[in-house]
Amino acid sequence: MRISLTSVYVDDQAKALAFYTDVLGFRKRHDIPVGSHSWLTVVSPDAPDGPQLLLEPISHPAVRPYRDALVADGIPVAQFAVDDVYAEHERLRAAGVEFTQPPTDLETVTVAVFDDTCGNLIQIITEQ
Repeated sequence: MRISLTSVYVDDQAKALAFYTDVLGFRKRHDIPVGSHSWLTVVSPDAPDGPQLLLEPISHPAVRPYRDALVADGIPVAQFAVDDVYAEHERLRAAGVEFTQPPTDLETVTVAVFDDTCGNLIQIITEQ
């Protein structure tokens, strides 16, 4: 068993696509119209055939309260592995990304948390 797809609920798919591709560096994999939205996925350029991240519209009524509660408590909705949290933190800050937690060394991992501009907190992590 392996992870094929996971979702991040976003306020605006076009804005999310721009952020996840232009700022974070993911690549668009699918953009298939489905009603007024799209089946919109991105992948890591390091694993173009690997797991996909679905940029899912926030249309279900349960999503907004759930997501708002996570953000209010500072809980990331997703975690992305990076080679160097400190370097990625600097690169993203230079691109205007706002961090809610700076790089933090937790002995076995280093983590940082940022706002994805689409309603979510995302954690980046480097294992030591």
